[in-house]
Amino acid sequence: MKVLQIVKNFLKETDFMLLVPCLLLSAFGVLMVHSATLYRLSSGEAIHRDTQVMLIAVLIGIFLSLLISVVDYEFIIRLWPVVAAVGLVLMLALFKWGVSPDGRDDAFTWIKIPKLGIMIQPSELLKVAFIITFSMHLDMLRDKINEWKSMLFLFLHAAVPIALVVRTGDVGSALVFVFIFVGLLFLSGVYLRYFAAAIAFGAAAAPLLWTKFFSDFQKNRFLAVYNPSALEESTYETIIYQQKQGINAIGAGGFKGSGLFKGLYTQNGLVPESRNDMVFTVVCEELGFWGAIVLLGLLSFLIVHIIIVAKNTRDNVSKLLCWGTALMIGSQVFINIGMCLMLLPVIGITLPFMSAGGSSNLCVYLAIGLVLSAYRFNKDRAPVNFRLLYVNTPFSDHR
Repeated sequence: MKVLQIVKNFLKETDFMLLVPCLLLSAFGVLMVHSATLYRLSSGEAIHRDTQVMLIAVLIGIFLSLLISVVDYEFIIRLWPVVAAVGLVLMLALFKWGVSPDGRDDAFTWIKIPKLGIMIQPSELLKVAFIITFSMHLDMLRDKINEWKSMLFLFLHAAVPIALVVRTGDVGSALVFVFIFVGLLFLSGVYLRYFAAAIAFGAAAAPLLWTKFFSDFQKNRFLAVYNPSALEESTYETIIYQQKQGINAIGAGGFKGSGLFKGLYTQNGLVPESRNDMVFTVVCEELGFWGAIVLLGLLSFLIVHIIIVAKNTRDNVSKLLCWGTALMIGSQVFINIGMCLMLLPVIGITLPFMSAGGSSNLCVYLAIGLVLSAYRFNKDRAPVNFRLLYVNTPFSDHR
């Protein structure tokens, strides 16, 4: 009976309005990655290794998110020094053991573990770590947040992970950190004059960032979208090729799409990285405009629901954890789809729940686990019947 009651309480306190869209999105993502990798299958293979890795990461992620959900977020937040240390150590390890993605000798964003045959991307875990540590930092400074010393330390808190990910060549993740940083500051009631000062500082520092931190390859990606005339024609065609092919694939899908597993561009590998950064083009080509609408609808519902959970929390830190997760997912959706539509340069950002990759899929579920915990421990919970040293509670059963 006790086991049944525990299971009943667990299910009752689980936010299925959050969990179900995540499961639907992951199933959608696995299907699209499978479609995008069909042309890469070797003889006798049923599904590509990228699809296998994604599926395993999703299953582990779901388990971990449910496990995190039963741990009080207040306990998790108190572990912020450990969380920060793990994230920073993994990022620093990139400078010694970092591995470059295909075609990106200017970046070293992965750590390869040969014995396990896997690769991890520390910046993905650092995003979740940053949400935890920065939420705790803001909560600690709640009454003094607008003092200049507080702002200085908050800026340094964000500057460290941003500088590390930019230095490793992961500009996309750096931009996500900026979205989380700015969004949480705004929600915490920081004076607008600080934002104005930050914009002025950013404008002044932009030339230094451009010349000292961006590689030629990264610069060319920006120029290809916003100032093509600055590049030689051959360089421009090489840099913009991926996005042009993606736009062609999106256009080929029309309203109804070419049909699942029937996209000309997808099934012939004509869009580079269609299983990763450009998976949105697979959805548009094979499932058409209506498939894209369903995807965007699910993502929008998920983000809005996380915001609703944030609004219904009773304390500041759980609200910030939820908002940080919403900002992380929302910014990645915005950047990724902007890249696919050639509105933004390609800066290496996955589409949450949809792109292949173990690290990105696993870590997004870690963040979802934090939201599930905030939901569970902000609900009105049933009183527990217990006896301690023969002292009865008012809820004890006196029979």
